[in-house]
Amino acid sequence: MIEILNRTELHRAKEAGALVAEILQAMKSRSAVGVNLLEIDQWAQAMIAEAGAQSCYVDYSPSFGRGPFGHYICTSVNDAVLHGLPHDYALADGDLVSLDIAVSKNGVAADSAISFTVGESKPLESLAMIDATERALSAGIAAAGPGARIGDISHAIGSVLSEAGYLINTQFGGHGIGSTMHQDPHIANTGRPGRGYKLRPGLLLALEPWVMADTAQLVTDDDGWTLRSATGCRTAHSEHTIAITDDGAEILTLAR
Repeated sequence: MIEILNRTELHRAKEAGALVAEILQAMKSRSAVGVNLLEIDQWAQAMIAEAGAQSCYVDYSPSFGRGPFGHYICTSVNDAVLHGLPHDYALADGDLVSLDIAVSKNGVAADSAISFTVGESKPLESLAMIDATERALSAGIAAAGPGARIGDISHAIGSVLSEAGYLINTQFGGHGIGSTMHQDPHIANTGRPGRGYKLRPGLLLALEPWVMADTAQLVTDDDGWTLRSATGCRTAHSEHTIAITDDGAEILTLAR
């Protein structure tokens, strides 16, 4: 299903996006050495409830996970890149953390992810991966606008990631979003320009480039959710929800 939102729904999407950005920045600021992933999940739950919003994750039970997810935020650390199930783990100096959250407020959802390092240690490989995903995300957003096609976004993202030397996995990528978290169209992190669905004003998209340092192969953790690099290498993930407008793309999950 592909939804085109009206003006009222777009206003609600902006509210949801602002909340997602606020939660992610709060969780990042609290993610210090010694903080447990389960604490981060509890803090996210409290912020969602206080805002009168609903988690898109806690009851989520797709075919690729051992659902329901049962938590409020994805916490992926080091070799974990996607769908990291919060568990009893205390963050250590130098850990690379990716936090991914989606909430629905007044019937419209927004989705975003950030990656960062914890503590004083700043491994150069980790910083390079984070930078590559952020630059790829910016390129994908710049390629999005009325008349462009999904393939234009995928090509822009993939060009940045490939030029940075990363292999690209196409099993998971960006997606449409609206009244539900995951909708069509799928947005692979590489592709051919000029192909795919033609973008229209009112369309919401979640773009999410992610990479692994030396592989494109994923393995699933025993928890049935967490996706890790097959080689145990580090990973990074960046994501924004955008709205296609008459003038281009508006980022709804940008931190203020």
